[in-house]
Amino acid sequence: MKFLFYIFPIAVFAQTPQNVESTLETIEIKSGKRTVILKEKRHFEAPNWSRDGKYFIINAKGLLEKISTTGEKLGTINTDFANRCNNDHGISFDGKMIVISHNDSTMRGNKGGTSRIFTLPIEGGTPKLITEKAPSYWHGISPDGQTLVYCASRNGEFDVYSIPVNGGEEKRLTDAQSLDDGPEYSPDGRYIYFNSHRTGKMHIYRMKPDGSNQEQLTNDEYSSWFAHPSPDGKWIVFITYIQDQKASHPFGKDVKLRLMNLKTRKIQDLTTVFFGGQGTINVPSWSPDSKQLAFVTYRIDN
Repeated sequence: MKFLFYIFPIAVFAQTPQNVESTLETIEIKSGKRTVILKEKRHFEAPNWSRDGKYFIINAKGLLEKISTTGEKLGTINTDFANRCNNDHGISFDGKMIVISHNDSTMRGNKGGTSRIFTLPIEGGTPKLITEKAPSYWHGISPDGQTLVYCASRNGEFDVYSIPVNGGEEKRLTDAQSLDDGPEYSPDGRYIYFNSHRTGKMHIYRMKPDGSNQEQLTNDEYSSWFAHPSPDGKWIVFITYIQDQKASHPFGKDVKLRLMNLKTRKIQDLTTVFFGGQGTINVPSWSPDSKQLAFVTYRIDN
């Protein structure tokens, strides 16, 4: 979870109202049929769909939870000391590893935020630190499992970076004088999709894994974030704010999910407008067969 304005993108759990009802839903890409998986009067975020298609991972109050595709609660994943996980988490392509972004108290006082990236086995365990510097917010992993991509602030500028999966030297992939965020690999490893505010409005882009050939994909009146390629490589889905949110992606706004056909570049609405935003679809959430998508909608009780 990044703060609403990117000057200080730290996770502050108290920002979200306490009287929130969260609904985990799935939607069929072909028919548009929506199914409620879990609805509760609490705040949870960012569903990952497991690689075997049997459950979802969500984050709530700094922890990761498993929810079956029928809505059964399967317990909390053991993340040991990492008990302030934000909504930038996901699963490796081979299904063996979880990558988390943990708001690390050892980095308290760090200008810009405390989130650092860790990895751990899919069944849980002791997290391994990958990014020494903070803030770092994970968003993607290469299909071969060797490289992580993420959004990070270095010297006050938010850009896309990559790093070997076991740690090491990070590589800056974007350098626009604006926020670049949400990087995610295509399933064939040929591209990294991301969003950028470089034109003065948030749009979807893609580039080669080395940062070259940066190409703008959307150009309309909306603010769009977090492009997630489908496992079959035919689509990207992204969240669109109906009103311009500048370089922020706040909770509690009118949004919709949209699909782009990567062959034709045609964009279509996947959902009607709903109340969502931060936490709705921050991370990869496609079903393994590319037929469905998971996301979270919200409601505030007055």
